[in-house]
Amino acid sequence: MDKESSRRSFIKKSAVAGSAALIAPTIVPSSVFGANDRINAAVLGLNGRGKSHIQGFMSQKNVKIKTFCDPDMNILKERQKSFKEKYNADVVLEQDLRKVMDDKEIDVISIASPNHWHALTTIWACQAGKDVYVEKPGSHNIWEGRKMVEAAQKYDRIVQHGVQLRSSPAVQEAIQLIRDGYIGNVYMARGLVFRWRPSIGDKGFSPVPEGLDYDLWTGPAPKTPFTENLVHYNWHWNFDYGNGDVGNQGIHETDLCMWGLDVGLPTKITSMGGKFLWDDAKTVPEVLTSVYKYPDENKIIQFEVRPWCTNAEDGATVGNIFYGDKGYLVVDGYDKYQTFLGKDRTPGKSGSDGGQAASGMDRGAGGTDGHFANFIEAVRKHDASILNGPVETAHLSSGLAHLGNIAYQLDRVLTFNPKSETFVNDPEADAMLRRNYRPGFEVPDKV
Repeated sequence: MDKESSRRSFIKKSAVAGSAALIAPTIVPSSVFGANDRINAAVLGLNGRGKSHIQGFMSQKNVKIKTFCDPDMNILKERQKSFKEKYNADVVLEQDLRKVMDDKEIDVISIASPNHWHALTTIWACQAGKDVYVEKPGSHNIWEGRKMVEAAQKYDRIVQHGVQLRSSPAVQEAIQLIRDGYIGNVYMARGLVFRWRPSIGDKGFSPVPEGLDYDLWTGPAPKTPFTENLVHYNWHWNFDYGNGDVGNQGIHETDLCMWGLDVGLPTKITSMGGKFLWDDAKTVPEVLTSVYKYPDENKIIQFEVRPWCTNAEDGATVGNIFYGDKGYLVVDGYDKYQTFLGKDRTPGKSGSDGGQAASGMDRGAGGTDGHFANFIEAVRKHDASILNGPVETAHLSSGLAHLGNIAYQLDRVLTFNPKSETFVNDPEADAMLRRNYRPGFEVPDKV
């Protein structure tokens, strides 16, 4: 099976997972780009991954970043200054993303805001007739992930999920080897996130810093008194805003597990973990092991987070391992793989993207740059079928992480129905598939 057919197979399986069939788009796109037309982009969220989005778009031909958007004016001014110095170009500053949606000159919305904003921003952008590049995880919960898929299809928009491993030539080659049976019948995939994560302490509440619109930063999430333990990065470690490391770094790995095994959402889920190292403000586990079982496919996924001193596994501390009856395959990071065959683990085929990315991101030249290039190509052609990380991946790979977190929080084995995207006879677990939204920031039932 070639790359395109395997990608389509994944999407075909995945897209039927909703409780109701999705209606084929009928809306005529607001614009169709020719090969030489300029695309105007807005980058939303500038503190962390947003810097990578800036580099990613600026490395593409005939793409202009018109607007920076962030609720923190201090960050906006810093990025404006560095942007001018590096690219000798001006950029519009805006704190309120709703005003960006109203700008008819903006063609593309690039979302690098905190997780709790991803789905609603994507939906608003689709409704405004704009194409979207959304950072992982695509959603904060499973229900709103499905709404993202519905919005992209209803408004006929191009939505790329930031799982750039799918654009790495080396990782694509690795997946093809799996499809071709190089390591035999592949029955299990593991996702590894072994990263140095220190204590965040507990800084308590403090006044909102000047220049920060904290109400806009909070958006759909519950609003609590301001604390530096949330803004601007450590929200990852609070369930109201982030999803822990399985929903941070781990989305790359859950996505690759699903892609390699060619599966969607699982039937059985269990998770164990906890906080064993520090008494700090985190509400997510420091250590987490989740297991996802697919009885019909006779496959299993394991995912593990470790935060501190640990070993590598065949050189990988962040990556994936696929196990077959003839050998196993290790994906190390974003852009390289190796195989080991037979009982003696004889080294087999290996590959790497190699080189330096034009944008300076990640390790190799393929994944990140290629992912933005793939998105821009799809936008110009108005063809979602050529996306390497389509909106379905934003829903499903994020959904796998969400299911693991729910099992961890409830501390029991869960049974899930992938077709209805609900738990089996479990109202308590079902209540965790979505959240209550603040007035004015609701993810709509009907997009």
